Order: sequence, then C-alpha cells, then structure tokens
Amino acid sequence: MPANKKYLTPAPSQRFAKITAAILGGLMVSVMFHMALASWFNHVAVIITSTFTAFILWAVLMVIAFLGKNGWTVWGIYLLISIVLFVLFYFETNPIV
Repeated sequence: MPANKKYLTPAPSQRFAKITAAILGGLMVSVMFHMALASWFNHVAVIITSTFTAFILWAVLMVIAFLGKNGWTVWGIYLLISIVLFVLFYFETNPIV
C-alpha cells in the first residue's frame, strides 16, 4: 500500500534540506554539544560517554528534523545551536585575558 500523498514532502528542495539537516546538522549539534561539555567537565569522561550519548542525541535530532514543516528552518535552528555551543566551547578553552 503506497504512502498517502498529503503526508509526503512535495518539493525536492525541502526533501534535500530535511535529509541534510537530519544527517549533517544533527551530527554538528551532537558533536558541538559534547565538545562544550568536555570543556566544562572532565574531558576524558565526556569523551568516553560521548561514544554512546552522541549517537543517541544524533538519532533524536534526525527524528526532529523530519518532524519539522520547513527543512531550511530546521537547518537554521541547527546552525544557530551549533554556533552557540561553539562559542561556549571556544571561550571556555580560550579565556579572554
């Protein structure tokens, strides 16, 4: 039985945006989250636990990307979160003197 057409994403650009946001954007957010955690806490413990938690977080972010109506909005949100986490990581490892 084929999928109901009203639930499918009609535009190829939206489909591309959702797929790339799910795979690349979710991975970016997951890695930046764990890098920020490693700069605040014991980095060895965070790296060891990130082998499991990064995959779980990435899978959750992939599902969230496909639940969104607009793929480019999801990309924007993922990029914004990644930039915020990068700034937190950067200023924690390189304090302003």
